[in-house]
Amino acid sequence: MSLRIVVTVKYVPDATGDRHFADDLTVDRDDVDGLLSELDEYAVEQALQIADAADDAEITVLTVGPEDAKDALRKALSMGADKAIHVEDDDLHGTDAIGTSLVLAKAIEKAGFDLVVSGMASTDGTMGVVPALVAERLGVPQVTLLSEVSVEDGVVKGRRDGDSASEQLEASLPAVVSVTDQSGEARYPSFKGIMAAKKKPVQSWDLSDLGLEAEEVGLEGAYSVVDSAAQRPARTAGTIVKDEGEGGKQLAAFLAGQKFI
Repeated sequence: MSLRIVVTVKYVPDATGDRHFADDLTVDRDDVDGLLSELDEYAVEQALQIADAADDAEITVLTVGPEDAKDALRKALSMGADKAIHVEDDDLHGTDAIGTSLVLAKAIEKAGFDLVVSGMASTDGTMGVVPALVAERLGVPQVTLLSEVSVEDGVVKGRRDGDSASEQLEASLPAVVSVTDQSGEARYPSFKGIMAAKKKPVQSWDLSDLGLEAEEVGLEGAYSVVDSAAQRPARTAGTIVKDEGEGGKQLAAFLAGQKFI
């Protein structure tokens, strides 16, 4: 039986762009270019390696987001994933991590899965909680923050590296795993892969397809919201210390005043 792998990915604002909040204090995604979250590229790569080692495997990439989120799916498909699912609905606007985990879990259940692979966090929210929330909603084991992962005989195994030790973990399938940016460099899409991605199937689902109501997601259903936000102040000129014999003392006094020493 084919190993069914679902990789959750996110379309995020480019970190090098001018990111800011919209009038409703959600992230303004219209005025900045977006892309596949870099940390999710590691998840796609590890899924591809697991599939290569399996006798038979199929990789589905899944995202929740606006129309432009298809760009993230196409990037993952060009890397080698087999098909994609895009959950798009206007009522998803403002959905927090808990709501996102609900939508992802419903979509994963509908798609069918043996293994869910996620990045360690998104590069915009950087919360790192969604894989655990999805596992809880699916009622399956979670093995998170892995720098090495493999699947053999219905068991997923991996290594989690901490500050002082490394752990060897495993769980029976079905399961959810997340991988770190130390799991191995993600491959670049080849020209052949980019062209092939254009012909790979991309399904579009909305909330009704998942049996969800608008009140369960979006700003209305969010457990966390932004109450206020202010623009970061412009950079000011640094303090220049002229060394006329007392430069060392002035520098020490400045560092002490800033509580650096």
